[in-house]
Amino acid sequence: MIKQEILQRLGRVIAARKRDDPSASYVASLFAKGEDEILKKLSEEAAETVLASKGGDKLHIVRETADLWFHSMVLLAWHGLAPEDVLAELRRREGISGMDEKKSRR
Repeated sequence: MIKQEILQRLGRVIAARKRDDPSASYVASLFAKGEDEILKKLSEEAAETVLASKGGDKLHIVRETADLWFHSMVLLAWHGLAPEDVLAELRRREGISGMDEKKSRR
């Protein structure tokens, strides 16, 4: 699946850049600053996505969502996880109602 391949490829790039020079790589700079900085960026991108949605500009929504997904992938890499881990969880949930899935987590 092409869409899945894009996420997997980006996940590999993010994981590889963890070890790069922080002065030459945005991702490496986030990793160098630590988890709190990654969480701060993720929070900022989530808020910007919400504001874009409220504004209703579809292109802005797409761009902010891309930023949110990217920073979510950085957080995954921080924890040694990859997009495949999230995709596997989404596959597991496929066909299960949201209410039933939520109840199963208790």
